[in-house]
Amino acid sequence: MNSRANSCVIHGNNFDISNILLTFAPVMTESISQLKQILAFPRQIVIIAHRNPDGDAIGSSMGLASFLEKTGHNVKVVFPSDYPQSYKFIKGIEKAVVFDNDQAAARKAVDDSDVIFCLDFNGLDRIDKLGENVQFSKAKKILIDHHLDPEPFTDIEFSETESSSTCELVFKVIDELGERHKIDPDTGECLFTGLITDTGSFRYGTRPYTYEVAASLKQLGVDDYKLADKIFNSQKEKHLRLLGHCLANRMEIIQDYGVGIMWLTRKDYTDFDIQRGDTEGIVNYMLMMENIRVAAFVLEQPSIIKISLRSKGDISVQEIAQKYFNGGGHKNAAGGGVYASLQDIIEKVKKVMPVHLDRLV
Repeated sequence: MNSRANSCVIHGNNFDISNILLTFAPVMTESISQLKQILAFPRQIVIIAHRNPDGDAIGSSMGLASFLEKTGHNVKVVFPSDYPQSYKFIKGIEKAVVFDNDQAAARKAVDDSDVIFCLDFNGLDRIDKLGENVQFSKAKKILIDHHLDPEPFTDIEFSETESSSTCELVFKVIDELGERHKIDPDTGECLFTGLITDTGSFRYGTRPYTYEVAASLKQLGVDDYKLADKIFNSQKEKHLRLLGHCLANRMEIIQDYGVGIMWLTRKDYTDFDIQRGDTEGIVNYMLMMENIRVAAFVLEQPSIIKISLRSKGDISVQEIAQKYFNGGGHKNAAGGGVYASLQDIIEKVKKVMPVHLDRLV
C-alpha cells in the first residue's frame, strides 16, 4: 500500500464567474503541479467510483473521463456494481466497465493502468473486491473525494469535506490545472449531475462556492432544467407505487424524539420488482414532516441489512452510522450495512436515537 505522498485540502470560495481563479493552500499548488506532470503525456487511466454508484459517483467519474479524453488520454471508467438506469442518459456511460458483470475486464483495466483516479470514496472497502487490485497496483493513485477521514492509500489526495460533492471538487481540480476551457456541455452535464443529486437539488450541503460552480457550468452551456427533468422525472409507475407503499405501510414515527423510520422487506423487493436505484431518495420524504429531525430507511437485502440515515441541522448521522451500523458518510447523510435481522436493526435504531437526540418539548 502506498503511503500518502501529498495530502491537501482545497480552499477558496470567491472568484469571478467570467474568469474563474481559485485560491488554494500552497500544498494544493504542489499537488496540482505533480498532477500536471503525471498527465503531461498520454496515459492509460482508470477511474473508479464506489459500489452502488449514485449521481455524484457517476457524474464525477464520467465528467472526469470526458475531460481526460479531450486531453489525449485513454480512459476507462470502472464501477464495482451496476449503475441505476435513471442515469443512462449520461454520455459515454454505456462504455463503463461494471465489475459485477465482467470481473476479468475490470481487473485487467486496473492492472494495465498507469494512473488510477479514485472518486467519491475514502477507503478501499468501498470498492469491494477491486480494492486488492488497486492496493497492489504500481499505478499512480489519485483521490478526489469529500468524505471524512480518507484512508492513506493514494499518492495524491484532493480531499474537502465541506464540498457539496465530488463533482464540485473535480471542477476545482480541472480549473486549477488551467483546463476549464475543455469543459464542454456534455462534461458539464456530468458534473452538474453530482451537484444536483448530492445536495438534494441545492437544499443541503451547499456553500457559496457550490452555486458559483453551478453558475459557471450553466454559462458553459449546461441546461439545468432539462438535466433535472432527466434525473427526477423519468420514474416508472412502480416507483410511485413503491413510494406510496413505504409511506402508507412501512413507516413509523417516534414523536418524542422527532425520528422517522421506514423499512422494506425481502418480500417487498419481490413484490415491487425493486432494482438498483429504485429506492434512492425515498428516505428524504420523512424529513418533509415538520418535527422530524432524523430519518432512517432500513432495507432487507439478500445477505445484509442496509440503512440510510438523513438529518436536519446540527445532528450528525455520520457519527451514528459509524458507531452502530459499520458505516459513515456526511454529517446530514450517511449509511451503513449490518449482518443481522431486519427487526433487530429497526429495534436498534429505536434504542440508539434517544442516546443522541434530546426529547422534543
